[in-house]
Formats: sequence, structure tokens, C-alpha cells
Amino acid sequence: MNAMKQLLKNLATEDSGQDLIEYALVAALVGLGAVASITTLKNTISNTFNSVGSQLTNATA
Repeated sequence: MNAMKQLLKNLATEDSGQDLIEYALVAALVGLGAVASITTLKNTISNTFNSVGSQLTNATA
């Protein structure tokens, strides 16, 4: 029983993986922000590419 208490105490005070977890959280937030902004702008980006494509088609005709 004392070994289990000691293990839990060591896990609670261990901080060697803390930096890795913080970097993973920051990367997840950046990725989530990128997905949210792309989802919001997808129609605008699609319309812009379609407009450029049709202008190029008309310019070569």
C-alpha cells in the first residue's frame, strides 16, 4: 500500500513531461484556429479562384 502511495506522490510531483504537453496544447490550438478560419473563408476562396479561372479562360479566347 505504501508503494502505491509513493507512486501516486511521484506522479503528482513529476514535471519532466510538462513542456511537451504545453507544446502539444499550443499546436492543437493553432491547428484548431487554422481549421476554423479555413472553414469560414472557404466560400470566399472558392469564388476568388473561380473568378480568376474564368478570367484566364476569357483572356485566352
